[in-house]
Amino acid sequence: MDEFNLHLTGDIHAITAANNLLAAQIDARMFHEATQSDQALYGRLVPSVKGKRQFSQIQINRLKKLGIVETDPDKLTEEEVKKFVRLNIDPETITWQRVMDTNDRFLRKITVGQSPTEKGHTRECQFDISVASEIMAVLALTTSLADMRERLGRMVVASDTSGNPVTAEDLGASGALTVLMKDAIRPNLMQTLEGTPVFVHAGPFANIAHGNSSILADKIALKLVGESGFVVTEAGFGADIGMEKFFNIKCRYSGLVPNAVVLVATVRALKMHGGGPTVTPGVPLPTAYTEENLDLVEKGFSNLGKQIENGRLFGVPVVVAINAFSTDTQSELELIKKLALGAGAMDAVICNHWAKGGPGAIGLAEAVVKASNQPAQFKFLYDLKLPIEDKIRTIAQKIYGADDVEIQPSAQEQINRYRKQGFNDLPICMAKTHLSLTSDPSIKGAPKNFKIPVRDVRASVGAGFLYPLVGTMTTMPGLPTRPCIYDIDLNLETEEVQGLF
Repeated sequence: MDEFNLHLTGDIHAITAANNLLAAQIDARMFHEATQSDQALYGRLVPSVKGKRQFSQIQINRLKKLGIVETDPDKLTEEEVKKFVRLNIDPETITWQRVMDTNDRFLRKITVGQSPTEKGHTRECQFDISVASEIMAVLALTTSLADMRERLGRMVVASDTSGNPVTAEDLGASGALTVLMKDAIRPNLMQTLEGTPVFVHAGPFANIAHGNSSILADKIALKLVGESGFVVTEAGFGADIGMEKFFNIKCRYSGLVPNAVVLVATVRALKMHGGGPTVTPGVPLPTAYTEENLDLVEKGFSNLGKQIENGRLFGVPVVVAINAFSTDTQSELELIKKLALGAGAMDAVICNHWAKGGPGAIGLAEAVVKASNQPAQFKFLYDLKLPIEDKIRTIAQKIYGADDVEIQPSAQEQINRYRKQGFNDLPICMAKTHLSLTSDPSIKGAPKNFKIPVRDVRASVGAGFLYPLVGTMTTMPGLPTRPCIYDIDLNLETEEVQGLF
């Protein structure tokens, strides 16, 4: 457990290193372009080694992109040299940030380039948490080493002063990024406490990315279990976020068709959606969550009912797993089961695996087997060829239950830019709170008569999606007043980690 929650195999470290290499290259390239002539840049980018100059393979790729057919460095015209050496990155359009795997609120906005050696080339930027890096999303959606190399190369980090996208390939970094990621692409094989094999691989941020485990892990698992076996794969956050993105993004790139959906529900969560009091971390639960309250459960079921509807919207049978806790009453659990079946779930099963392990979920497993044997009628929610605005609107109306979307001028400007750059046909990855079907985390249940505001739209072109920002997204968490570091230590005699749990 301690290895799983700490460094494990270093996948996140590899992502951090690769991400920050690209960030360093962006600022370095802008600095060198700002301080050197075309010929000086060219001489350094294509140096003479033992009297001979030649382009590297990644530079030949750039020549092809620019439409330059000459591959002898000494024969390029002045205009071709200028096109080759000048990326002309517009600093205002840079979307690539530095990352680290530590919660540090004071890195949410920083200024780089303060040293006199950078000659006044300062700019404001920020740090994100490592799992928010697009490279993590690339890792989760890639299907092979060659595919990963291609995806890393087409990651867009900024636009140039003419409005064209600037990629990792343009910066000459994609080969080096692939080298840093060559081991991270391999899924990590672990096991549960009962010895069930588990692949742990990838953890893309579940709002600005898709929050699902990797395609590679799923495919290897399917190969290992055989035609009659079952693979359970994760779609993080609420079903309106994780499940929708699993279907519309991950299934498109994997080519895999899901056989069933398992929606996990608890009495406590439904009570909160029914108007129960706010839960404060570190404070004992209000009595509404520890004593029977069928009215709150029934009111809060509206949210689960909407999620069941969403699963069926994709043509996939839905099984509800009702996680039972010691504070739940049998009447509350049975009420959820009755309501779930009435809302169209194929089955709803009360589970006790939190206390009994595998034996506590036998009924759930049987229900999943039955659901998976139904004929597959899976379908995507939208056609990729639709305009970006229509795809956003379809998700908001059909999955969230919104009346419409409000696309703010800054978001529309970005949409227009991405459409012009040729990215209209990418799937949509909504960056929205998982605490509500709306953009406001305080609004529970399944509300009506609301709109989804879109304040910005950004692109993860390498991963393969556009992500509209709905509300405010914090991509760098902060430490609380009492972080868990107070409880963590190492037993110096046994070298066992203490205090993680």
